[in-house]
Amino acid sequence: MENNVQTSKIGVRDLVNVAIFTVIYFVIFYVCAMTGFVPVMAVFYPVLTAIIAGIPCILFYTKVKTFGLVTIMGVLLGLIFFLMGYGYYALITGIVFGLLADVIMKAGKYKSWKAMLAGYAVFSVWQVGTQLPMFIMGDAYVEMYRASQGDAFADSLAALVQGYMVPVVILATAVGGVIGALIGRAVLNKHFKRAGIA
Repeated sequence: MENNVQTSKIGVRDLVNVAIFTVIYFVIFYVCAMTGFVPVMAVFYPVLTAIIAGIPCILFYTKVKTFGLVTIMGVLLGLIFFLMGYGYYALITGIVFGLLADVIMKAGKYKSWKAMLAGYAVFSVWQVGTQLPMFIMGDAYVEMYRASQGDAFADSLAALVQGYMVPVVILATAVGGVIGALIGRAVLNKHFKRAGIA
């Protein structure tokens, strides 16, 4: 039975689920990114996204029984933001962290809560790819916003857009993923029982 679960092929229903939850995730991401009018949130909005998106993502994970679905979601999100002009970094991190999350969940045979928790925390880190241009461009990026947002905003953002902040954001986003997953499990307790996830 377990072997059938792991080797089953991706079906139309699986792809529909991926599409639906990718759209939901995108909307949540977009809303959270809008908090970037506050300098600190321009850097840490991935943490907020990881927390809020925990409920729909964990619901999606309870439906995942086949390897590749989480990877597809990561690819789709990365592709969307690449096309939106966030650069190819988002596409790379979408693929990498989507695949890593898939591997982790497969190791738990898609029935382990711990694997699901770790998988979502890792998956959440893909968002940092949307921010890498900001850290790479540094002062040049900040100056683009000085005229429209003012000196106070630009100076506050400049203090945060430093190379050493990248690992801080990665760690904070992973922690946000853990929190989001815990919230998701609490809200979706009945779904876990139906899916037989322990």
